[in-house]
Amino acid sequence: MTSTVPAPVARTADGHALQAVLLDMDGTLVDTEGFWWEIEAEVFAELGHRLEDSWRDIVVGGPMSRSAAFLIASTGADIGLAELSVLLNERFEARIADQVPLMPGAERLLAELARHNVPTALVSASHRRVIDRVLLALGRDRFTMTVAGDEVPRTKPHPDPYLLAARTLGAHPARCAVIEDTATGVAAAEAAGCRVVAIPSVGLIPPAPGRTIVRSLEEVDLPFLRSLIASMN
Repeated sequence: MTSTVPAPVARTADGHALQAVLLDMDGTLVDTEGFWWEIEAEVFAELGHRLEDSWRDIVVGGPMSRSAAFLIASTGADIGLAELSVLLNERFEARIADQVPLMPGAERLLAELARHNVPTALVSASHRRVIDRVLLALGRDRFTMTVAGDEVPRTKPHPDPYLLAARTLGAHPARCAVIEDTATGVAAAEAAGCRVVAIPSVGLIPPAPGRTIVRSLEEVDLPFLRSLIASMN
């Protein structure tokens, strides 16, 4: 986990304001969910196995330990989990070495949050080495702190990463807006008690009480996020 000194928490007079914004990385801020699946398919093809398209919805958004273990078990590939994890991370880093494509609206939203001094965390199931590479494109200074999947005992879909981020920022989970693109990430954020904005990238995310679903980050700005927290009162 990396962090800086938490920014002041903005509150209204009754103390019910938005306190922090917590954002997923792959598929939410950067257009990389497809990269992971392409790399997984490529590696398993080299091992003599073809991945089923239906498996993509199962592995998306989860930690490397879960997705890689599922693919090994499903294909019967002759490779260990540790070896496969290293290989996938190395291939991913090579894929994004030249350019990390940002999702539409990502740059604008991050700039707006920074301009208004909103405490902001990047919360990802990806490993620290991958996050640090992506942060070169996103801008490390845009985030008050970051949480990687290999820095918590239990990552998504467990609530631990989001609870850690909220606690580090000095925010109450119910006053945090989370932006996620997968059912796994949404489950983690809602289990932590956060208010979730879902922007589905791979697979469907069904409507649910307290869950807001939009088509793109271009529909999300600071007044919109503040209104979601205010509507809880």
